[in-house]
Amino acid sequence: MCAAQAEVAGSPGAGRVRGSSGSLGSERPQAEAMVLCRVPRWSVGLWASPGWWRTTCTLRALVQPKRGPGCPGGASGLLACSMFSKVSSCTPEVMLTQERYPVQRLPFSVVSEEDLAAFERIVPGRVVTDPEELEVSNVDWLRTARGCSKVLLRPRTSEEVSRILRYCHERNLAVNPQGGNTGLVGGSVPVFDEIILSTALMNQVTSFNSVSGILTCQAGCVLEGLSRYVQERDFVMPLDLGAKGSCHIGGNVATNAGGLRFLRYGSLHGTVLGLEVVLADGTVLDCLTSLRKDNTGYDLKQLFIGSEGTLGVITAVSILCPPRPKAVNVAFLGCPGFAEVLQTFSTCRGMLGEILSAFEFMDAECMQLVQQHLHLASPVQESAFYLLVETSGSSTGHDAEKLGCFLEQVLGSGLVTDGTDGTVATDESKAQALWALRERITEALSGDGYVYKYDVSLPVERLYDLVTDLRARLGSQARHVVGYGHLGDGNLHLNVTVDAFSAALLDTMEPYVYAWTAGQRGSISAEHGLGFRKRDALRYSKPPPAVRLMQQLKALLDPKGILNPYKLLPTQA
Repeated sequence: MCAAQAEVAGSPGAGRVRGSSGSLGSERPQAEAMVLCRVPRWSVGLWASPGWWRTTCTLRALVQPKRGPGCPGGASGLLACSMFSKVSSCTPEVMLTQERYPVQRLPFSVVSEEDLAAFERIVPGRVVTDPEELEVSNVDWLRTARGCSKVLLRPRTSEEVSRILRYCHERNLAVNPQGGNTGLVGGSVPVFDEIILSTALMNQVTSFNSVSGILTCQAGCVLEGLSRYVQERDFVMPLDLGAKGSCHIGGNVATNAGGLRFLRYGSLHGTVLGLEVVLADGTVLDCLTSLRKDNTGYDLKQLFIGSEGTLGVITAVSILCPPRPKAVNVAFLGCPGFAEVLQTFSTCRGMLGEILSAFEFMDAECMQLVQQHLHLASPVQESAFYLLVETSGSSTGHDAEKLGCFLEQVLGSGLVTDGTDGTVATDESKAQALWALRERITEALSGDGYVYKYDVSLPVERLYDLVTDLRARLGSQARHVVGYGHLGDGNLHLNVTVDAFSAALLDTMEPYVYAWTAGQRGSISAEHGLGFRKRDALRYSKPPPAVRLMQQLKALLDPKGILNPYKLLPTQA
């Protein structure tokens, strides 16, 4: 029997620890809001990886004479896709993507015994064909997408990646690049039997310049490990995610991940200085510069940031790391309405200016789910909306004074109706508790049933209107319709929970959500990417000429279409 449900404990952010090691202030400012004055929360975070349950569950492969419509070869073959019809004896079976969605397998070759022998020569001892080991890599974190790949390869160097892709290109074998497999749009797992190319063993730091803060590393380095590495040198990574304990920096770049530090440090399009990428035919593109300025022709690295592994496999990254802030303050507040949330944000930007590093919001239903499923306590009285405000700077006294003035202003004007019963936190557990309320929402939602997830960018003044409209549209069909996210950069996470997946309910929401977003000139994907699930909705955010140019770039760099097929680009007739 399983110790717990995979959907809950496997969440990006589940059980994550937000640590601090600095002393905390002791004065009580007049504003009645909890302010955590501490050394930066950039320290160690812990969460259970998507495959945690393999350590507590006994897996079994039930090989039956059955194959899905997209699984090539006979069921009696050594690598028959039927092996993946039922694998775990203690977790709910995940329906094959090819059975849940209308998708047809493209005419790629099927992995043969000769292919396996060739791969063994390229990466000896690192060719995985055991269905139990493959199960974790075939299923996405949300457990809503599942492929039937029969082989996973674990290269250690870009040269090995080059040899693998050169061979696959010649043999017309489809390849699914995979990092930490923490994606939420089905982009990191196979749709059919694509070869999984894992970067997990490409986990070495190549160099770090302690003057410039420029880090160069392999693509398989886990974000949390890199965070610790640069923290020890008094720097921080420019991005921070709930999934930092498992996600890889290469995957972060390939999906142009946003996260909690976007407001302060911007996107990876600005902080990534160089990339090493292996193209579909095995060509190694070395653009791994560590220069801040290089105005010589096309900035090719930008093509691969956010390309989701469809144009090339990122094997190394050069990234600019900012200095570690000397002082970080956090406040958790309650607001009576979204209009007040917006006014608080405007006041916050005006009064906190350069030290504002995060402005997160969540609605009342999010808080209810966090309390119900995770048994976390709210530090403020019941409110319609909740805010988490963070500042980071170089002067404790200066930052605390600015934050104190801001809190007095918003509390005194009625924009914020409640802070907490305390004013200054003096222990690490309270700091962790505040961030857990925001970061573990995904985990709480997973405990509420099947979750439909949307990640959109909208003008901030319309950000919550979509939640209100969809809640009215669905009525009793949904258990909960909730909204939370990064208000500071206009990113809404819209989530709908129901008892079980329903195609009819999906038809009610799509394309409604996408059309609504397009009507506000928003983006249907703010930070999660398009992957498999959103590829056919690309037209809601990009005009036809832009989509055609993307398809032409794909055809130029990957003429056979072997890299992460069925992802990002819309289905073509």
